[in-house]
Amino acid sequence: MREVLRLSPNSTLEIRASTPDALEVEATYEPGGGPPPSHLHPAQDEHFEVLEGTMRLVAGGDERVLEAGDEIDIPRETPHQMWNGGETEARVRWETRPRGRTEDFFRSVDAVMPEGGGVPDLEPMLELLRSYEDTFRLVTD
Repeated sequence: MREVLRLSPNSTLEIRASTPDALEVEATYEPGGGPPPSHLHPAQDEHFEVLEGTMRLVAGGDERVLEAGDEIDIPRETPHQMWNGGETEARVRWETRPRGRTEDFFRSVDAVMPEGGGVPDLEPMLELLRSYEDTFRLVTD
C-alpha cells in the first residue's frame, strides 16, 4: 500500500526511497496552485525532474517554467519557490541530498494538514517551522 503525504491543499507526495544519503519522492501538484513561501534548505541540495505537466520556479531571483523532461538542481542556501500554475496536473521526481530530517518534516506537515483539505491552522504550522529550521527556512525580504 502506498503512503501519500499532503504538503499543501493541492500537493501531495509519495516517498520512493529513503537513505541517509538521499530522499527521493514523487510529488503531484493539482492545477492552479499558488506559490509556496520563498524558502531555502540550509544543509541540503535538491534535484527536480518534471515528469508530467509544467511547473513554475523562482530560484536565485530568476523565474522560469519547467516542462516535462526538464531537470534542475537547487543548491543548499538558495531561496526558491516551485508550484503548478498551469491548468493540468503536474508530477515531479524530487531528490533531497542528504536526507537529513526532510522525511520527518514532510510527515509533520502532513500531520498538521486538515482532513478533507484546506489550509492548516497558523500556530501549529509556525511551531513546525521553528522545529525544523535545520531543514526548511522561510526567506523574507
